[in-house]
Amino acid sequence: MSEPQGTGATSAPGTVMEQSPPPVEQGAAGGTGGHRRFWSARRVPAALLALVILVIAGAFLYDIAAVRADRNAMQWRRELARQLAERPLDDTWVLTGAGLATALGLWLLLLALTPGLRSLLPMRRTHPDVRAGLHRDAAAMVLRDRAMEVAGVRTVRVRVTRSRADVRAVSHFRELDDVQADLDAVLDDAVRGLGLARPPTLSLRVRRPGRKGR
Repeated sequence: MSEPQGTGATSAPGTVMEQSPPPVEQGAAGGTGGHRRFWSARRVPAALLALVILVIAGAFLYDIAAVRADRNAMQWRRELARQLAERPLDDTWVLTGAGLATALGLWLLLLALTPGLRSLLPMRRTHPDVRAGLHRDAAAMVLRDRAMEVAGVRTVRVRVTRSRADVRAVSHFRELDDVQADLDAVLDDAVRGLGLARPPTLSLRVRRPGRKGR
């Protein structure tokens, strides 16, 4: 994450907290706003790009310094200069190199302009100086544990995204309508209890076990 910068802390498994400046905007009900997503620091792409630039710049500087010291330029730089001077702009290799450079540039722009950290869901702010986030896997685990408390539920699979919580349950006794009603009530309460800034929409399906107990 780019925003914590050493100030973040983990208060519970799957929960990330960080200190941040007080938000300017206020919610409609007088609550604190600023429920933006967490931004990734992009440390690996930044380090790789810096390393590539350092190697290329170092090679050119070394060769230029060697030429200034009355030594011959390296073969690779002479060949590169010749190729750039002789190849037309519509040459296949020139177009390929330009395409790769464009793709790399677009990828870097995409990384710079998008938050990343899609697995971290922003939570409601209860203090203006602290932001908290909940990992999707932790949210799914909470919902799964709550669903397993309902009588008649045998197994539960939960998948949480930024906007949805898909719950698939298998019931081996009780009427399916009764189990579904109980799960609806329990999971609605569990979703609210997650404290997310944008609670996901609940999608629930209950079925009987298939053949061979599946």
